[in-house]
Amino acid sequence: MTAIDLVVLNYNGRRLLEECLPSVTEAAQTSRHVCRVAVIDNGSSDDSLAFLSSAYPRVRQFRSSNRGLCSYNDVLARLDSRVVVLLNNDIKLSPSSIDPLVAPLLVDSRCFMTAPLCWLFDGQTYEGLQTAIRWRWGLVQAISDYPGYERVMGTACLTASAGAVMAVDRERFSELGGFDPLYLPGRLEDLDFAFRAYMAGYHARYVPAAVAYHEGEATFRKELGTERSTALALRNTLLFHWKNLRHPWHLLRHTAALPARFALDCLRAPFVRGGQRFRFSKAYIEALARWRQHDAAGCLPKRSWRRERAFIAGFDWRQFAAAERRGLAESSARRAATQGSDENLLCGVAGGAN
Repeated sequence: MTAIDLVVLNYNGRRLLEECLPSVTEAAQTSRHVCRVAVIDNGSSDDSLAFLSSAYPRVRQFRSSNRGLCSYNDVLARLDSRVVVLLNNDIKLSPSSIDPLVAPLLVDSRCFMTAPLCWLFDGQTYEGLQTAIRWRWGLVQAISDYPGYERVMGTACLTASAGAVMAVDRERFSELGGFDPLYLPGRLEDLDFAFRAYMAGYHARYVPAAVAYHEGEATFRKELGTERSTALALRNTLLFHWKNLRHPWHLLRHTAALPARFALDCLRAPFVRGGQRFRFSKAYIEALARWRQHDAAGCLPKRSWRRERAFIAGFDWRQFAAAERRGLAESSARRAATQGSDENLLCGVAGGAN
């Protein structure tokens, strides 16, 4: 048996805790491992903490300023478990989800993260966590509903990112620096974290035997609104490109598409309402300001062009779908995991932007 921490991130989510936390505690009790449940509260102004103290006195509480997913960074450094399951407060777990989700982390030293099959709360709408990368107008986009996803969503394979629920090797998480505050208040920090781990020689796995349910951006929609959430995704996609992509082909593909995106902004302006006008231009300006504020250009890491190319090309949805049709999805993923074959990686990514 291994010590496992299940850590829920909460901000003004009393309703969500009441609805979702019972499934988390049940999954912890069902696991053959020693599981402990905790909640990180990001400075809630509702009665989340009072509810937890009353209804779940055995659930450990951590209090943090509202730093989004970055709140995990300090808390995981204080834990002593080998594996930590990171959960948004709008996630429900199936009772038997923990053991298959953490299994790859316990047997494979190169596996740093796992992600479950995730449905929306209706149990019928596939949300992903085995999604894929595509290019769209010069930006990397992460999608779950690419053509043919229905045929592969039940296949265990490598994955490029996770989302609202993931299990991580705690020491690897800290070694990699956790989530980057560059992306605050949120969006794409999970993809950035997964990319950095891949560049460091690790990989993540999609585990459909573990099942979760997600309401979907419950806190973001409530606190920021749909329009702002979309704008942040676009801003942070730009930041992800500027921070991480160095391959000449990726740089050319990105910069060549920028004039078309700015032109489209101008063409669309007369036909859309105020908040949607010049959406890309405003996101670009905001991304530039954020970039300069964090002096990100002064601390750019060195990258392996070959490995970067393997990540972007290997996780392309067309690669995955083609391999599935040949019946090679799992065998290719296993070969990549054991032999380090970057070019054969098959996976999905969550959290991109239009």
